[in-house]
Amino acid sequence: MKILKSNLNIDFIKFKKIAAVFSVLLMIASIVTVSTKGLNFGLDFTGGTLIEVGYQSDADINKIKSDLNAAGFSKIMVQNFGTARDVIIRLAPVEGKDSSKIGNEVHAVLKKGSADVEMHRIEFVGASVGEELTEQGGLAIIVALIGILIYVSLRFEWKFALGSVAALAHDVLITVGLFSLIQMEFDLTVLAAVLAVIGYSLNDTIVVFDRIRENFLKLRKQDSSKVVNISLNQTLSRTIMTSITTMLVLLALFFLGGATIHGFATALIMGVLVGTYSSIYVASNVALALGICKEDLMPPEVEKEGADQEALM
Repeated sequence: MKILKSNLNIDFIKFKKIAAVFSVLLMIASIVTVSTKGLNFGLDFTGGTLIEVGYQSDADINKIKSDLNAAGFSKIMVQNFGTARDVIIRLAPVEGKDSSKIGNEVHAVLKKGSADVEMHRIEFVGASVGEELTEQGGLAIIVALIGILIYVSLRFEWKFALGSVAALAHDVLITVGLFSLIQMEFDLTVLAAVLAVIGYSLNDTIVVFDRIRENFLKLRKQDSSKVVNISLNQTLSRTIMTSITTMLVLLALFFLGGATIHGFATALIMGVLVGTYSSIYVASNVALALGICKEDLMPPEVEKEGADQEALM
C-alpha cells in the first residue's frame, strides 16, 4: 500500500515576518491586559465560600444580588448553574466571620426573598490555601516549560528546543490574556486546561520537528527555509485534522457541558486555535531565526580505531 505524499505547496515562510509581528502584538496585548485588568481568580485561588442553591421556578439573579447586598454581603458573584433554577453564589472571605456560618446566613437571606429556595451544597476555601494554590499553579507551568526544554534538547537540538518553548509560552500567554480580557473566572479547572494546552501544542510541534529533521537528512541540497516549508506542507493535513476533531469535542463540552466546565472548554478551545497556529509559524520560525541547518542534525562522525595509521601507510 503506497502512502500518498502531500501535494500542497503553500509558501508559509513567505509570511513569517507578518506572523512574527502578529504574534508579538498578541503577546504584548496579553501582557498589558493581564497587568492592567488582572485575572478573575476563582475561589480556588482567592479563598471564600461557594454556595449552590435551587429554586422551584426560574431564579431572579438581580434580586438575589440586591438581597445579599442589602444584608451586608459584598464582593459576591451570582450566576446560573446548569439550569435557570439552579444558582451558584460565590463570596469573598469576610473578616470576623466564620466561613461555616456564612452559608447559613446567606440561606436565611434568600429564604426571606423566596420560600422555595433549597440549599444544595456549600464549599469553603481558606485564603492561605488559595495563595498556596496560586503559587503552585504558576510553578507547575514553569516546571512544565523547563522540562519540555530539556526533553526537546535531548531529542532534537537546542535550537528546536527554544523554538518549541517559545511556541508554548506564546500559547499560554495568549490563552491567559483572553481570560483577563473577558474576565472569565480562572480556577483550577482552567489551570488544568492551560497545562493541557501545553501538552497539545507540544505534540503538534514535535510532529512538525520530526518531519523537518527527516527532510534535512533527505533534502541535503535544499536550504533551511525550503526544507521547513516542505515539512510544514507535508504535516498540514495531519495538523488540521487533529485540530478539527479536537475542536468538535470541545465545542460539545462548551455548549452542552454546563457552567462547571465552561472555563475549561473555553481555555482549551483558545489553546487549540493558537497551538495550531504556533506549530506552523512560531516554533519553526524561531528555529530558523536561530540558524537551524542540516549540519546541526547530522550524526557525528565516529573515527575508527587505527584509521590514522591506515591513512599513513
